[in-house]
Amino acid sequence: MSKLKIKRGDNVQVIAGKEKGKQGRVLNVDRENDRVVVEGLNMVTKHKKPRGADQGGILKREAAIHASNVMYVHNGKPTRLGIKVETATKDGKTVNVKKRFAKTTGDVID
Repeated sequence: MSKLKIKRGDNVQVIAGKEKGKQGRVLNVDRENDRVVVEGLNMVTKHKKPRGADQGGILKREAAIHASNVMYVHNGKPTRLGIKVETATKDGKTVNVKKRFAKTTGDVID
């Protein structure tokens, strides 16, 4: 099981590789392979064959980046994420609720 703390919609910054220093929003997360797709980063060309009404051609699209090469951006600065487990009472039962927090400031993200 992966301990990936990045979710779809998070703003991240690339910390290694050819796109180092650039920021973007996470479009997709592959938890099995620990990879994320970031909007506008790691662009590759894909040759698409025409099929039926589709014209095909050469397309540019985002490729996946390994999750270890991105950091969550909180208040404009990259930060590591941690998980706090809080207990809450719901319908008379005690339930554990996991919440992500920024390790630099301690602020709860969600």
